[in-house]
Amino acid sequence: MTILATVIVLGVLIFVHELGHFGAAKAVGVEVQRFSIGLGPKVFGFKYGETEYVVSLIPLGGYVKMGGMDDEVMDRLEGGSEDPVRVAGERDFDSKPIWARTFVISAGVIMNMLFAFGVYTFVIAKWGLPELSTTRVGIVMAETLPPGTEALAAVTPGSRFVRVGDRAVEDWGDVRAGFLTSTAGPIRIEVAEPANTFEIRIPAVESERRELFGSVASWVEAGVGAVNPGSPADKAGLEAGDRILSVSGVQVRTWWDFVDQIAMRPGERVEITIMRDDREVIRAVTLDAEEEAGADGTSLSVGKIGIYAPMGDLRYSKATLQESVVYGYRETVAIAGLIVGFLGDLVTGGVSPRSVGSIVTIGEASGQAAAAGLDSFLRFMAMFSINLAILNLLPIPVLDGGHLVFLGIEAIRGGRGLTLEQKLKWSNVGFLIVVAIMLWALSNDFMRLLGL
Repeated sequence: MTILATVIVLGVLIFVHELGHFGAAKAVGVEVQRFSIGLGPKVFGFKYGETEYVVSLIPLGGYVKMGGMDDEVMDRLEGGSEDPVRVAGERDFDSKPIWARTFVISAGVIMNMLFAFGVYTFVIAKWGLPELSTTRVGIVMAETLPPGTEALAAVTPGSRFVRVGDRAVEDWGDVRAGFLTSTAGPIRIEVAEPANTFEIRIPAVESERRELFGSVASWVEAGVGAVNPGSPADKAGLEAGDRILSVSGVQVRTWWDFVDQIAMRPGERVEITIMRDDREVIRAVTLDAEEEAGADGTSLSVGKIGIYAPMGDLRYSKATLQESVVYGYRETVAIAGLIVGFLGDLVTGGVSPRSVGSIVTIGEASGQAAAAGLDSFLRFMAMFSINLAILNLLPIPVLDGGHLVFLGIEAIRGGRGLTLEQKLKWSNVGFLIVVAIMLWALSNDFMRLLGL
């Protein structure tokens, strides 16, 4: 299952990416000589029209070879072909204006993002909007409540929303709708367990409404939803499905309790008591320490353990096409933001370099997503498609981002780009960087598998 899922994920997403380059090249009149899924020597293929379609030996990428596009560089990617350099022609890539070449190079990334958006939209249209089935309150962040809503700070964690304004609530989606769509002005909030009633004033400004809803989080059990590879939790042997009972003797009921206990212990060695297979187990974990901006803007050191919250029970409500499209767009943007944030933290030291995984991690995640069902597998493919798009934008020669840098230099210099020798030199450097990153990621996975 894992191998098949990995092949499907990589094959589909590489095909989508290269299809973007292929379609854009055809659209602007560039000759496409080869469409390859994979890198290195050709395994098999066929020729249709002017283009040879092949599957190559190394399944960790792909490329579209276009006439006049740095033949020596592309020959290296193909495995060292000795074909002579072509005579320049009007259908060569390099003969096209900068805007056309930029479009061709960017099209792969665009296709990956559009694919993710389409998949997210399809999943919601097919299965519906996922909503937590609970109406229990996990935490109310009093410091972020907008003016007029301060009474919500008195809501006890564990209480259950019964009514928000005129709306009786049955899941967390109803709670969200109550806060975001109620008429501006005073409304009553009813809760149970214990029973109580509060009056707040719904803001008229949309951003304040979202701030209000964001200040109230649902009940999430203290447990392990997933473990980040190479994280302190991973090294300590915590596993998805573990239920967390206490942190260094302090009992935790909710995910928010657990996060607070971890945050206040940066760099410390703590004992996590968990329930696994109906028995208590204690795991010693040395937490990471990361710098975050505090409420007053000052830098604050917080503890990090490297696990994700459990998903909780979900219910699905049927979504209109418009709702599906809006969800698809928001999810695509949100995931892209998370990936960019992760890369930024990786550069600044905010996350451990051990968090980067290779094909092994991709395979494990693909298998887990496939086992969880078709909707989960499609969501994973969409997320990984965004990841592939963003990584391809890194300004490393041989990646799309590197080609865009070359085009940017050409535009700045008034049409005078780098020489082929310069491009080949930098592409060799880029190739070594990419290989080094792949080896680094692979070593992380092997060390993780060996428990190091």
